[in-house]
Amino acid sequence: MTFEEVLIQKTSERAQCTGQALEEVLLSAKANDYLTIGVYESAKIMNVDPDSVSFCVLAIDEDFECDIALQIHFTLIQAFCFDNDISIVRVNDMQRLAEIVGDKPEQFEDAHCVLITNPAEDSWEDPALEKLHLFCEESRSYNEWVPEITLPER
Repeated sequence: MTFEEVLIQKTSERAQCTGQALEEVLLSAKANDYLTIGVYESAKIMNVDPDSVSFCVLAIDEDFECDIALQIHFTLIQAFCFDNDISIVRVNDMQRLAEIVGDKPEQFEDAHCVLITNPAEDSWEDPALEKLHLFCEESRSYNEWVPEITLPER
């Protein structure tokens, strides 16, 4: 096996493990009521209580390229996350993300942004969240500022 093949295999394994970790942490945060779903709802939380934001997931879909307003929101959310040291990732399947985090029909329509929040008085910790923070930190060291994660299929 060549060095390039080993590198590709390691990258693929890393992406798969990271996708599983993201699904785990989203389900755990959902069970603990630590999710904020939707671009506007997320912007409100970031404005009112930025210290409560622990992690940000941006999801693109087929409409993303045509939706200039959504692209602007993403740019602003990314800038906010960078300025406040909030780990951020992108997923390429908004429908799958909505299936994981949504309970209500309106959540399926606007799962473009999902925040994992953690109120200061609570000390909720999740090993999968720590794994994701490390993944983001490692990605930034390779100048990949918003790494893309593939969520596992159902």
